[in-house]
Amino acid sequence: MFDVIIVGGGPAGLSAALILGRCLRKVLVCDNGRPRNMYSHGMHAYLSRDGIDPTEFLTVCHQELEKYQSVSHLNAEVSEARRRKSGFEVQMTDGRIFQAKKLLLATGVVDEIPNFPGIVSLYGKSVFNCPYCDAWEQRGKKILVYGKDQRGKNLSFTLRNWSEDILLITDGPSELTKEERDHLQRNGIRLHEGKVKRLHGVDAQLTHVEFEDGEMIERDSMFFNTESYLRSRLLDQLGCPYTEKDGVFTGKYEKTDVPGLYVAGNILREVQLVIVAASQGAEAAFGINSALCKESIVN
Repeated sequence: MFDVIIVGGGPAGLSAALILGRCLRKVLVCDNGRPRNMYSHGMHAYLSRDGIDPTEFLTVCHQELEKYQSVSHLNAEVSEARRRKSGFEVQMTDGRIFQAKKLLLATGVVDEIPNFPGIVSLYGKSVFNCPYCDAWEQRGKKILVYGKDQRGKNLSFTLRNWSEDILLITDGPSELTKEERDHLQRNGIRLHEGKVKRLHGVDAQLTHVEFEDGEMIERDSMFFNTESYLRSRLLDQLGCPYTEKDGVFTGKYEKTDVPGLYVAGNILREVQLVIVAASQGAEAAFGINSALCKESIVN
């Protein structure tokens, strides 16, 4: 029986594990080894770690956790989670079962990457989805933006902060009104509704976007705004209220409506920055330890 099982070994989960370890709590961190930023060239906007390789960042985190002997790490995927009288029971895909008094879900989200030929080799190097994470390195460059309707329009306006050369592509009809198109034009944003044939690049660096009619336009980098989805089905299994758009509904210290269940990180659908996810993990850990302390008091 663990005090806490943490599902998800990213910044949110590991931040919670660090604090809970310092509280002498017996913790199991379960992680499938597929972080959201696994393709990124560098992790940004994290004070003291700006630009660090995401893999190196996780290595440092694991090294710091090694001295807390009450914290265990398991490279495994959690397939099921159930509530029990004593707390929670989780089952791995390989059949192993573990129990804990409290459960923290820090499973994050999965991004829907545009289905453009050539994008895979560029993703994380010159194709991105977060301007706050990666636009500074692209300042003043020829930026390509992809997104349908308001998604593309809003992202284009945001990226004007870093470049005056913005080309918005929609891979077909944009679904924008004439007023919205005029709004883009007044702000120096070009709109291209042609079907995309391929993204071209050299050594992971975007060079051109090619359309099906043969037109080629030079671009230095691309940002996209598409759907992202909650990574885990565990919320449904536990009966935890959420929506894909708004994430999980929580109270103080990231506590959910399910007794003993906490969440942290991008699963909350708030500001999607690594440093924010780590902060939410810390808040959840504080709430979990406070609850465990209160429950241990004999009246």
